[in-house]
Amino acid sequence: MSPHEINLGYWCHAAAARHPDKTALIDLSTEAPRSLSYCDLEARLDRVAAWCSAAGLAPGDRLAMAVGNRLEFVELFFGAMRAGVVPVPLNTRIGADTLAYIVGNAGCRAAVAEPAANADLVPAAEALGVPLRLVLGAERPGWTGYEAALAAAPETFDPPEIAPDDPAFLPYTSGSTGRPKGVVLTHGGQMWWVRCVQKYWPSTADARALAAVPLYHKNAMAGAIKPMLHCGGSVVLLPDFEPRRFLRTLAEYRCTKAGAVPTVYTRLLQQRDLIASLDFSALKTLTVGSATVQQELVEQIRDAFGCPVAETYGLTEGGPVMIGAPVDGRMVPVGSCGVAWPEGEVKLVGADGTEHPSDGELWVRNPGVTPGYYQLPEVNAKRIRDGWLATGDLFHRDADGFFYFLGRTDDMFKSAGESVYPKEVENLLIAHPQVYDACVAPVPDPEKGMVPVALVMLEPGRAVDEDTLKRWTLERGPAYAHPRRIAFTEAMPLNGAGKVDRLLIQHQLAERFGPEIAAHRGAGG
Repeated sequence: MSPHEINLGYWCHAAAARHPDKTALIDLSTEAPRSLSYCDLEARLDRVAAWCSAAGLAPGDRLAMAVGNRLEFVELFFGAMRAGVVPVPLNTRIGADTLAYIVGNAGCRAAVAEPAANADLVPAAEALGVPLRLVLGAERPGWTGYEAALAAAPETFDPPEIAPDDPAFLPYTSGSTGRPKGVVLTHGGQMWWVRCVQKYWPSTADARALAAVPLYHKNAMAGAIKPMLHCGGSVVLLPDFEPRRFLRTLAEYRCTKAGAVPTVYTRLLQQRDLIASLDFSALKTLTVGSATVQQELVEQIRDAFGCPVAETYGLTEGGPVMIGAPVDGRMVPVGSCGVAWPEGEVKLVGADGTEHPSDGELWVRNPGVTPGYYQLPEVNAKRIRDGWLATGDLFHRDADGFFYFLGRTDDMFKSAGESVYPKEVENLLIAHPQVYDACVAPVPDPEKGMVPVALVMLEPGRAVDEDTLKRWTLERGPAYAHPRRIAFTEAMPLNGAGKVDRLLIQHQLAERFGPEIAAHRGAGG
């Protein structure tokens, strides 16, 4: 096979040959929008690869990058892969200590920083002695300007030999349950995924996606960059999420699709006056995923934008996506993220470790699954067995093969011996006409072990009290799962990936209600 078929850095090479003059990327990160044709994108990808090789980076060397949503992210990310160099895309919102840990843990030999997106990579790379350093924006001592580096790179580039199981890039998990973990993803596995998307759910060259969630996150890469630029479509890049700008861009640039995490849509739906005034007739589909999705939210998005809404599921180390719309054209029920992919394998494993037909933890096995977490043999032994990845995600599968995400295994908790799934309680709360969003978390109870409490965000201009919501859930769900206490907020706290920060909410609710619940020994239960 040629490098163009194996190396993920060439995922758009065939599209560029078919549509050299077509616009690939539209970048709205600068005052005047920038655009890049497929022909120009190809040339700049090669320049990045040529710089890597000329600078002495060898296949397998790691390159840290803290860059926002802009053309240069795509150039660096895939251009480095063409040279066999392994990009380490950094969450631009993480703190300095965590960022420095990742750069050191990955053993990065090069770093590319955009201080406007995250200033912490500059001191981290200097302190760690990273030898090769590029900067976007104002130059600084010890750092070479990005454009200057590309201008000085050789004009020609010969790609090295890459094997399908060679690492393509090394993203790090959010670290919500400890230190961030590096996820090794291979060229062959990622190219398999790209080809599967186009084979079973093909996009056409007139498709255009809006990418407003961070490019370091799989939601943007898997939902926009990889499939769109593989088929000859285009992607509009927004540097930061701001609801009204997102909506205007979606309409003005005639985007046919967009995807985001649930919290993005909850903020968009607060702008119903603007939604009603804009033309979304080009929009073919919206996707929502990367976190628990309430049925009410999917219905609200569909009604507001007048187009199909798909709930998606995936995880970085798992392919990344292995559940999707049926290829036979069946409609996906609301609340489901689809059926198992035509290629690859999935199964549900119960708490006893045996396969279960309808409920359990999702395990996946396919060419895109990570061969292992970077330098974490104990984690690999626990999570990866005979090629199967234990995802840590709980699902229900109905008789027609549709999967319904219930939450993380570490979200579920026991209350007086009963299993409480936060998403199910959140769905009950959000079904109330005055509730906009909700997050349920466990708080220690001396009699029951744990009891559910909730943080609730109301619809604008609405008012409902705690007792009313408690009665609402008691009338519609099991008594053991109703929230013992409810706090109200004007905005849900988010983590660096734009998801609701469940750990922070759990800490805040435990701090607020824990002493009271302990003193009353489960009163109200």
